[in-house]
Amino acid sequence: MTTAPSVSVSTFATSTPRSSPSISHLSPPRTIKFPTFYSNFLNDLSTTVSHAPSRAASILPRATATPSSAASSSTVFHGFCYVVGDNIDTDQIIPAEYLTLVPSNPSEYEKLGSHALVGLPSSYSTRFVESNEMKTKYSIIIAGDNFGCGSSREHAPVALGASGAVAVVAESYARIFFRNSVATGEIYPLESEIRVCDECKTGDVVTIELADGCLINHTTGKEYKLKPIGDAGPVIQAGGIFAYARKTGDFKMLKLVMSYGLARECSHHFYSALG
Repeated sequence: MTTAPSVSVSTFATSTPRSSPSISHLSPPRTIKFPTFYSNFLNDLSTTVSHAPSRAASILPRATATPSSAASSSTVFHGFCYVVGDNIDTDQIIPAEYLTLVPSNPSEYEKLGSHALVGLPSSYSTRFVESNEMKTKYSIIIAGDNFGCGSSREHAPVALGASGAVAVVAESYARIFFRNSVATGEIYPLESEIRVCDECKTGDVVTIELADGCLINHTTGKEYKLKPIGDAGPVIQAGGIFAYARKTGDFKMLKLVMSYGLARECSHHFYSALG
């Protein structure tokens, strides 16, 4: 085991400055091509998007492509991790009793975050969000297989985002949780190539580098490969599917998404997204 380097840890994930070419940001691609595992993402997307206020976490993209190459951006997350096991369902992420909270209301959005992962069994002795606190000190969640299984409630990724978490690294996801994470832009659902949850402990200091596709555990000195999130990344980075469509002008995407089951609130969110 290598010696863990000295790191500066903030309560929430922060961008780590890195040298990069001095160029202006390039526009994200208009056509989204998701990884093979998520190739059916848009085919059955059926979720709503919350208009959540900005979180305390600072997540800043940095252009890394040269003007002649394809556009790409690098995002780095750094902080404490919270480790959970397999089959963490949406009832454990946010119990049904808190679904009356409305994420578009800033105060209720904050309350929703304070209850994130409160449904975990008593075997989890460390709370994700401490009692009487509104935010978590664990900005990165590391999980096992089938994270986010259960109901289709979009409150699950919203609650995690509202708590101050910025990313989940899991062995695998329930498809609906992945879709909701991308559509709301609340949290990055990243997939590990091996079972990282067995090698990390709650409270370890970790860094995620999206451009390099890796998770570094500074506490143990180990590094793990992450599967590419593909062009789902720019959608999350923009703040969700509606914000992405507004940013890129790709309103054909909005029309497609709305035709696949957003009847409940699509009109409200569509016109709000247009500003």
